[in-house]
Amino acid sequence: MIYLTRVENFNAAHKLSNPAWSKEKNEEVFGKCANVNWHGHNYELHVTVKGNPDPETGFVFNAKTLGVIIRDAVIEKVDHRNLNMDVDFMAGKFTSAENLAIAIWDQLSQHLPAEVQLHCIKLYETPRIYVEYYGGK
Repeated sequence: MIYLTRVENFNAAHKLSNPAWSKEKNEEVFGKCANVNWHGHNYELHVTVKGNPDPETGFVFNAKTLGVIIRDAVIEKVDHRNLNMDVDFMAGKFTSAENLAIAIWDQLSQHLPAEVQLHCIKLYETPRIYVEYYGGK
């Protein structure tokens, strides 16, 4: 089994806020992330697929093709957008890094051919904070 990772970047704004809570409780739990005027991140997305190398190409999957899939299914929808308001696959979801990673998995998994498996979504929200998702709910 070989693992191939493609790294992409995007910039997006969001707000972490539970509408059932008071402004004070949201600020207590989410701090600056509950800012009523939103805040942004320079996200770094690592998409890892796995499989066996094709005997004709030596590739698990063509990295350029993987980049196109990531761009079309995710980056074009999230880059320079408001995750709470502009992104169809985040509608009605809390825009935490955890939920965003799961949603990205769901977006990408439907576009990969059967011979390659999505292994991991690693999403850096900041250089010091990231989440990893390996599928399954």
